Amino acid sequence: MTKFPYEGLRVVEFTHMVMGPTCGMVLADLGAEVIKVEPPAGDNTRRLLGSGAGFYPLFNRNKKSLVLDVQTPEGKEAVLKLIATADVVSENFKPETMKKLGLDYPSLKTLNPRLIHVSHKGFLPGPYDHRTALDEVVQMMGGLAYMTGRPGDPLRAGSSVNDIMGGLFGAIGVMAALSAREKTGVGSEVQSSLFENNVFLVAQHMMQFAVTGLPAAPMPERISSWGIYDVFKVKDNEQIFLAVVSDTQWAIFCEAFGYDDLKADERLLGNNNRVRCRDWLIPLLRERLAQQTAADLAALFERHGLPFAPITQPHELLDDPHLCATGGLAPITLPDGERAGQTAQTVLLPLALDGERLGVRRSPPRLGEHSAELLAELGYSAEDAARLSRTVVKAA
Repeated sequence: MTKFPYEGLRVVEFTHMVMGPTCGMVLADLGAEVIKVEPPAGDNTRRLLGSGAGFYPLFNRNKKSLVLDVQTPEGKEAVLKLIATADVVSENFKPETMKKLGLDYPSLKTLNPRLIHVSHKGFLPGPYDHRTALDEVVQMMGGLAYMTGRPGDPLRAGSSVNDIMGGLFGAIGVMAALSAREKTGVGSEVQSSLFENNVFLVAQHMMQFAVTGLPAAPMPERISSWGIYDVFKVKDNEQIFLAVVSDTQWAIFCEAFGYDDLKADERLLGNNNRVRCRDWLIPLLRERLAQQTAADLAALFERHGLPFAPITQPHELLDDPHLCATGGLAPITLPDGERAGQTAQTVLLPLALDGERLGVRRSPPRLGEHSAELLAELGYSAEDAARLSRTVVKAA
């Protein structure tokens, strides 16, 4: 297998924020040439602060940046020339926006019948599709915030889970459409959405209701499926997650800690019995384990093959020994902001092909970094390309 299976595939994307750029990042990491068409002012995520500061550099690696004002006749003409050479168009703007610009699928398939068009929206077509959606909006209306928070205190998940997974499903749809095109010779339209993605995430809880007739309780209040599956506060106010999820693990756990009394207690025979005894078993274990350090507990659990996890902050993963040893991180040059030009570590796709990680071929592009070469490729003379570039930049 070639390391980059989509080498030779050309993707033109009109995307911003997270969902659309994630789709393009996946295809770019897999070898596709992904051309990010940006307005003269650039993707707004280049300038975000706080929790959005990592959006652009993370989700736009391995791409090229072409600045065009598609609302001008010259910019529109250039982008249609580009699309005529493309395999895939990806977008996440409002349907009426793309239709008004003539960049919707019905318009573009007449220009390029082999084109695959992937749209990333808040909702698939239906009663909600007129609404403006955000990750947090669909987490609230889609049951995920209810399941994450405590009763009466809905809480969004600690990552842009629907934006990222929505982009992943968009990429999966593109892959399916590419396979179909090999058979039919024609392209197709792919749609991915935040709301339906969120519903897929909580489907296990919907099915739980179908099976048991009881609504799922929020995760902090759920009835655990396992006897021991908890975060424990230990010495020096540290925390660690410990799990004992099978009878074999229970025997190992009791032996490792010298808990002969618990091993012999008939009330604790079998995982389901331990679940029924959690109301007194977990407080007892909290008391017994409280005087040990998290490091000592981790070492003991690791030595005996029992599940455990330190409670880690995201930035600490930049020095994680496993990620560093296995090539899960790779350097990029930051394109924008106060740290522009400096090197940072980015997280690669969580997969390997033939034992190799898919690395970074291009750092996230500076605004318009590839405009001149791409316009020249489309047949514009150096003078025309420079004029067009000056025109759109001036319009900013």
